[in-house]
Order: sequence, then structure tokens, then C-alpha cells
Amino acid sequence: MITRRRVLRGLFGVTVALPFLETFAPRRASAGAGDAPPFAIFMRQANGVAQQVGDEPEMFWPSAPGPLTAESMAADADRAVSELKDYASRLILVRGVRFAFPGNGCGHSGGGNQCLTAAQVSEDPAGNESLAMGESIDNRIATELNPAGVEPLTLYAGRKAGYINEVLSYRGPKQLRAAERDPYKAYQKLFGLAEVDAAAAEALAARRASVNDLVREQMQALMRRKDLSQGDRERLELHFDSIRDLEVGLACALPPERVAEMEAISPDVGSYGNVETVARMQMDIIALAMACGATRAATLQVGDGNDGTEYTIHGVRQKSYHKISHRIDGDGEVGPPIEGAQELHHQIDRIHARIFKHLLDRLESYDLGSGTLLDRGVAVWLNDNADKYHSYSRVPYILAGGAAGYLKTGQFIDQRVTINKLLNTIGAAVGCTNGEGGPLDDFGDESLEGGLVDAIVA
Repeated sequence: MITRRRVLRGLFGVTVALPFLETFAPRRASAGAGDAPPFAIFMRQANGVAQQVGDEPEMFWPSAPGPLTAESMAADADRAVSELKDYASRLILVRGVRFAFPGNGCGHSGGGNQCLTAAQVSEDPAGNESLAMGESIDNRIATELNPAGVEPLTLYAGRKAGYINEVLSYRGPKQLRAAERDPYKAYQKLFGLAEVDAAAAEALAARRASVNDLVREQMQALMRRKDLSQGDRERLELHFDSIRDLEVGLACALPPERVAEMEAISPDVGSYGNVETVARMQMDIIALAMACGATRAATLQVGDGNDGTEYTIHGVRQKSYHKISHRIDGDGEVGPPIEGAQELHHQIDRIHARIFKHLLDRLESYDLGSGTLLDRGVAVWLNDNADKYHSYSRVPYILAGGAAGYLKTGQFIDQRVTINKLLNTIGAAVGCTNGEGGPLDDFGDESLEGGLVDAIVA
């Protein structure tokens, strides 16, 4: 999670972590006054999507590659990505992404090993326990662009059944980073509140106070500093406002009955019925982290490695998503057919699209003066499989946001792209470089041909 942050200390020993301020620790990447530096967010869905394969019709992508408009996407209302039509001009849809290496006994694990690393899959351990043999792109971004010791924000929504749990974020070969699945704990860690003792928490609730109130004296002293830049002053104002807003959205200053709801969901964040709610809360935290400059990279994994979430569709709780993705009532190759499985899979794709749209809505809600937070970074909705066969070709990657103008948005491209080149492009867009100081073009396994996806570079 977030470490080595500058903090304010107040009543009850409460500490509130601050965003990184250029006045005290200049950033490597430049940003205008009040702007957030470029960032990348990755949301992972499991089990592939309901795209055309074999005898199944297309239910995911737009009708044809080319420019995207709200009107063209609305005309394709039967396709899952139409859920994002409001952001058509800010989207890049990439059909044709390919993972370079085979899995090692489990297609889910092998896909998860590669989707953000472009690395080979471990020989030992193997099967569902296989691991990536390289770091993930969120780790590269955080290592290169964050202040020393500040890691990517690594979050999770859903149940962990134990067969494959986290798959996304790697510090290095076989070094899988654990994800936080409780939004309230993620919020506390983000703001340095994880160590607040029970007395302080009780006092906050009793006073119906914001944590801002407990550090107000220190906060005012900081804001009065003459050496504080205008950009940092605006960033601090956004930070403190956002703390209060997030408290209202989560728990701190809510009416007692709402506080009780939040307390109730915390031990039950893995419940099937809470997955979508938790995912949206985690997205709120991620957007806030980017707005305040807390980190330059974040991941949200929705569901475990072979996501068995039982989603509710049209008011009916369905069978395991993994089984639906196989089209049979079984987790292997044998089982009776599930009636209407492709349509159910399509509806689950739409659920993920709406979760991703919630993130875009949150990023768009932060007005930085020169644009919104969405314009400053890039958010990515990805999968670790392609389709019902869980193949590694045509794995869907949906990008939103131009990363301060680096990326050419408003288009749907269909071309063969090896995953390392797409990750290079995302890394380069937010400011990562290669060994010679040029745009990042050599991420992933050293055996892969380097380069960028030129078609999406502005």
C-alpha cells in the first residue's frame, strides 16, 4: 500500500497523510498548477468476454473498427462496450492483444501472470499456483515515478476462494503483491489512519467529526506557509475536501444507521451480493488517490483468478461466473449446458463495463481547471483471458483517457498487438523511460520485440 508519506499529527494521535507536494519534493514529471501528474489505473475482469468465437456471435465489441462517437456506440446498443458511450471520444478499444507465452497447467493463472507483466510463466510453481517471472507495469510506474518507497495502490473486490486469489501486481519475479479488499481499510491506509486506536475512532464517531477537524491547526499552519506553491495549495485543498467527501461516501460522518451499514459490510466484503458495491467504493478510493497525487499507479482486481462470483442478473442470482464462461455447470470440461450462458456472460461483461464507467465518472468529476482528472491519466479495463475458451489471443483491453495528450483517443483498433507493446505504450504515456532515457519501449520479457503501439500514440 502507501508508505513513507508526509503527515500531519493531531488530536488523539491521529495522523493524516498528505499528497506529495512539489514544494517539498519535486516530481520527475511536470504538471501545471493544480494539475495531477499522469497516472495509470488497471481494472481486471476474469474469464474472457462474450466476443465472437466459434459459433457464438459478437456481443462485446462495436460493429467495426474506426472512430468512436457516442452515436456510433449507441447504435451498437447490443454490444457490452456501449455502456461506455458517454466517453466515446476518450476511449481506445484494442482488439487483438496477445499474450506471448503459454500458461503452465492453468489458463487462468497463466493469463493473470502475463496481463500486466508481459513476463513468462513460472515452471515452479506450476498450475494454479504459477507466478509471473517479472514485475507488473503498475510496479514499474510506481518505482520510476513515485517518491522512494511509495508503492502502487493494490485493491480487490470479491471473494477469495483459495484456488487462485490475487493475480495482478508483481514487485518482481514471483513476487506477487497482496491486495486489500476492504474499502474502509484501504481508505485508512491511504490517509495514514490505519493505526488510529479505538478511542480515537470512537471519539470521531461521537463527535460526528471529520479527521480534518483533528488536524485543523496543523493544516492551517501548512496552508499559511509562504513557500507553498499555488499548485500545491490547490492540491491540498482538493485533498482535504476529498477526505471529507470520501468520509461521507464511506463511514466517518454518516448518520448512525449508515455507519452501521459500513461496519456490517467490512467483515463481509467477499459476499457475492457485495462485489459491485465494494468495487465502486474501491474505485472512489483510487480516483481520490490520483486526484491527490498519492500514487501514480493502481490496480483493482474484480473476483479471484477464475472468478466464481454468483452475479444477480434480472433479479436472479446466477450460477458461478466461471461456469457460465465455460457454458456448462462445471469448473472443468464436463457438465450439463447452462441455458443462455452466452447472454449471461454478456450481462456480466456489462456489469464490469458499468463498474469501469463508475471509475470514469469519478475521474471526470475532478475539475482541475485545465481539464478533468480523466484527461490527465489513463484507465484500463482488461481481462486475463479472451473468450469462453480462455485463450490468449484477442484479449480485450479498453483504455480511457489520453494521459495529458500522449494517447490518441476516440478509436477502436483491430490489429495484432503483443501485450508488452501495449504496456510499453501505457508506461510511456505516463512518463516511464527506457535505459537510454527515451519513452519506455522495452518492458516485459527480454525475448520479446520491443516498441510501442504506434496507432494509439498521438
